[in-house]
Amino acid sequence: MIIAPSLLAADHGKLAAEVERTERSRADWLHLDIMDGHFVPNLSFGPDVARIVRSHSRKLFLDVHLMCSRPEILIGPFAQNGADLVTVHAELGEKVEGLIWKIRSLGKKVGLAVNPPTSMSAAQPFLKKIDLLLVMTVNPGFGGQPFLEEVLTKIQQAYLWRKAQNLSYRIEVDGGIKFDTAAECAKAGADTFVSGTGLYKHRNMKWAVEKMRKAVTKAHRQD
Repeated sequence: MIIAPSLLAADHGKLAAEVERTERSRADWLHLDIMDGHFVPNLSFGPDVARIVRSHSRKLFLDVHLMCSRPEILIGPFAQNGADLVTVHAELGEKVEGLIWKIRSLGKKVGLAVNPPTSMSAAQPFLKKIDLLLVMTVNPGFGGQPFLEEVLTKIQQAYLWRKAQNLSYRIEVDGGIKFDTAAECAKAGADTFVSGTGLYKHRNMKWAVEKMRKAVTKAHRQD
């Protein structure tokens, strides 16, 4: 079970301290939501933030999620500044194949994301080429949104595809992930949990990370 706090919910005025707090919490990954104001109606971080994060943590696995219309111009800079995994969106259609190749050519792990309104069939052709399938559990763009229960069937589909094809991609969820919804996702087959306000709002973040880890481990689908 991978617990990945989302930096979007951290106190950006204390970025270095928040990165160090995340590392002390014993979280596995740190998730960076990169928004361009076009693919989603919000702006967030640039590649320099990845560099700052990496300078304050060598241990955390840096999980970069590009919610961008032109991710091809950002893959290189994020890779150079410390990203370990880069996720692009299935909604980009014909561009996806080339984006996967570019991420892989830079020696990074590859993720593919699917938004709530998008059919899972958009991701199906790429399953053998990715390391992670991100099932968005809110419509992306803003933190703190409520979890969409209807996406649980998508998580189940991702799990069944992985099992049927004997693949090893991780199944990540992002959006409205708190202790209870994380457990619901784990029961459906998810194994990687992005949580922003669900973790950073707790003064004792180490306690929150451990509580979420225990909840998803207990609920995780075993069949």
